[in-house]
Amino acid sequence: MIWLFRIRIRSFLRNSVWFPPLIGMLAAIPIHRLVRSIDLSQGWYAPVSVEGTRTLLTTFSASMFTFFVFVFSILLLSVQLASAQLTPRIIVFFYRNPVLKFSLTVFVFTFSFTLAVLFRLADQVPLMSLFIAMYSSMACIGIFLYMIDHVGKSLRPIRLMNLIGNYGQKVILDVYPHPFTDTEDTETKAPNVLEQVAFRTVETRRTGVIVEIDVRGITELARRNNCLIEFIPQVGDFITGGDPLFKLYHGGENITDRRLQRAVAIGQERTMQQDPGFAFRIIVDIAVKALSRAINDPTTGVLALDQIHRLLRVVARQQLNAGQVFDKTGQLRLIYRTPNWKNFVNLALTEIRHYGNDSIQIVRRLRALLENLINIVPTQRAVALRAELEILNRSIEHDFYHPEDRANAAFADSLGVGGSR
Repeated sequence: MIWLFRIRIRSFLRNSVWFPPLIGMLAAIPIHRLVRSIDLSQGWYAPVSVEGTRTLLTTFSASMFTFFVFVFSILLLSVQLASAQLTPRIIVFFYRNPVLKFSLTVFVFTFSFTLAVLFRLADQVPLMSLFIAMYSSMACIGIFLYMIDHVGKSLRPIRLMNLIGNYGQKVILDVYPHPFTDTEDTETKAPNVLEQVAFRTVETRRTGVIVEIDVRGITELARRNNCLIEFIPQVGDFITGGDPLFKLYHGGENITDRRLQRAVAIGQERTMQQDPGFAFRIIVDIAVKALSRAINDPTTGVLALDQIHRLLRVVARQQLNAGQVFDKTGQLRLIYRTPNWKNFVNLALTEIRHYGNDSIQIVRRLRALLENLINIVPTQRAVALRAELEILNRSIEHDFYHPEDRANAAFADSLGVGGSR
C-alpha cells in the first residue's frame, strides 16, 4: 500500500503542470505577510504616493494575469503542433519540463503577491513589499524570454530524441543491471517450475496499462511465505478486469489477492519507469511519422536511427535475464517477463526498414547501424542482426529499380547520405 501510494504521488508531482503554480500562489500570501510585518516593524516606507503606487500595481497585476494566460495558450498550442508532427507520446516530457514549471510558478507567485500588496495598501507604501512586487514583475519578462527559448528548442526533434535516449539508457541499465558475461545467451530460458501447475492464480480488478511493479516487495512477500510468484503480464501490457495477474507456486496460502494487486501500478499509458522498450517505441514512432508520405522527412528518420543505434549498443552489453529474482539464500522467488534481444531488434528496426524501404538515406544508415553492431555485440546476438541485414539486402534489390541506385543504397553511411567512404 505504501509503495503504490508513493508511486502515485511521484507520478502526480512529475506530470502535473498546475500543481507548482498553485504552490506559488499559496506561498505568496504568507510571504507577503512576513515582508509586510518586517516593513511595519522597521518603519520602511517608500517615498511615493499611495495613488500612484495603486495605479502602478493595478497595471502590473492586470498585465501579469493577461501575460500568463497568453503563455499557457501559446505553449499548449505549440505542444499540440509538435505532438501532431512527431508523436503524441512526447506530451508527457513537455509537462515534466522543470523550466516550464518554474516559470509558471514565478508568474503566478508574482501575480498573487502583487494582488496581496495592492489589497493591503493603506496610507503609506511598504518599501520591501513594493520592491518585491515591482522587480518580480520585471524579472518575469526575463524568465519568459528564457522559457520561450528553452521550450522552443526542446520541441525540436533532435532535442526530444536525445532526451528520450537519455531516459531510455537509464531505464535499460536499471532493468538490466548486470553486464553480459555468459558465453551462452540464457535470457530466454524459463525455469522448469513454470511447467508445473500453479497453486493459485490472482486476477486483476483494474483496467489499464501496467506501469510498474514492486519487485522488492513481491520478492520479500514470497520469501516470508516460502513460495514462488510469477508475474504473468509484461510491464507496458494493457490489461482489463479478470485478466490473470499472478501465479503462485509451492504455497502462498496466506498471501491475499489484494496484497498482490497493490504491488502493481496501473495507469492510462506506458511510461519508462520499468519499460525499456517504450523508449524505442517513441523513437520509432517519430521515425515512422517522418517517413510517411504526408511528411516525407528522412533526415529525421536518420536522427532517430542515431538514438536507436545508441540504445541497442547499451542493450547489447547487458545480461537480459533480469526477470528472475532470488532471495539471499539463492532461492528463486519472483519471475517476471522482460524483452529479450530479438524483441529489441525487431522493435527498433522492423518498422523503420518497412516505411523507409525506398529512402536511400534510411537504408544506408540502417546498414551502417547493423554492420557496426554485428562487429561489437556478442556472437550469439549477432544472429538477429545478420538476419535483419539479409532482409535489408533483399529489400534494396526489390525497391530500387536502377542498378546505380541499388549500388548507392547498398553502401553503409552513418550520415545517411554524405558520409565519408
